[in-house]
Amino acid sequence: MTKKICFLTGTRADFGKLKSLIQISSSKPEFEVTIVATGMHLLQQYGYTLNEIEKSGFQNIFSFSNHTDEATMDLTLAKTIEGLSNHVKENKPDLIVVHGDRVEALAGAIVGSLNNILVAHVEGGEVSGTIDELVRHAVSKMSHIHFVSNKNAFKRLVQLGELEEQIFVIGSPDVDAMLSNHLPSVADVKRHYNIPFEEYAIALFHPVTTEVKQMPLYAQQFVDALVKSEHNYVVIFPNNDLGSAFILKAYDRLKCNKKFCIFPSIRFEFFLVLIKNAKFMIGNSSAGIREAPYYGLPVVNIGTRQLNRALHTDLINCDYQTQSILDAIDVALTQSFKGTDLYGAGNSDQLFLDVISQPMFWDIKKQKQFKDVAFQF
Repeated sequence: MTKKICFLTGTRADFGKLKSLIQISSSKPEFEVTIVATGMHLLQQYGYTLNEIEKSGFQNIFSFSNHTDEATMDLTLAKTIEGLSNHVKENKPDLIVVHGDRVEALAGAIVGSLNNILVAHVEGGEVSGTIDELVRHAVSKMSHIHFVSNKNAFKRLVQLGELEEQIFVIGSPDVDAMLSNHLPSVADVKRHYNIPFEEYAIALFHPVTTEVKQMPLYAQQFVDALVKSEHNYVVIFPNNDLGSAFILKAYDRLKCNKKFCIFPSIRFEFFLVLIKNAKFMIGNSSAGIREAPYYGLPVVNIGTRQLNRALHTDLINCDYQTQSILDAIDVALTQSFKGTDLYGAGNSDQLFLDVISQPMFWDIKKQKQFKDVAFQF
């Protein structure tokens, strides 16, 4: 019997991470795959990346808007629940696949669990800063199945009371794309986006929702450091979390500066090529924690957003002050770094397929059990 799988995506980032899983499951006749796109994908300000999903050649793409305002993440969650609930009642999937720590993922887990539908969470069990970590763990507790990136994530989910037999280590699916032989050349990427620089760094700075009152100052100091460093930068818009407006306002100062190319969004595979060929990355994006290590790229990691994430030798941590950022840039340009494998070998898609192809997978009970972990007071 054909099984219906619904992949939920709300951002350019999570679609890039889910893409290889969508591709491999779509290739099998025993699965009927749909993609539900919402969130940043439908915002013109961020490049309307629904177009990128459609260009990928996938069938059965559904979309709805969940946008309210950057200050109302709770209402965005509510609208996502409403939109996805309408979809699943009509299409009746057997499995909902969500990724990471966004409110869209939380909505997917809530809708699935409350409608007696299996929910699979990709990349649960990880730690970070800001509101993201709370959301990620909440998604894990509302999910029935977990596809995690490494053994450390596996252990954390066991600490959360999840059953070991329902946790599968597959690595990070974005590594599938990173190690692919089908990425474009850097020349093609520069030509596509009209990037004139021979050498450049990538700047990607997201709001920290738990420090929103300080975000205007943080954004100003970040831009001050970029300008004073006198390097060429490919700047990519932040996500649309609370505080993003302050960062976008600060970027207005860069629009007439020839050392900056600014983009609302960049196609995931093209983004990987830019990372691979950059001098360094700067900001507070998870790409500096996950993708950059595979390429040995120096990363200037600013502030607390990636607090407690897996660290690697290419990471140079600093605070939000302009001079601290400039000092970290100097370190990034004067030290050599080696690539590090932290999140799998690029075969997450096949490992995912192996799991969902087992008949017993579809018999996993929707009534969750909590497994106590022995400890002493």
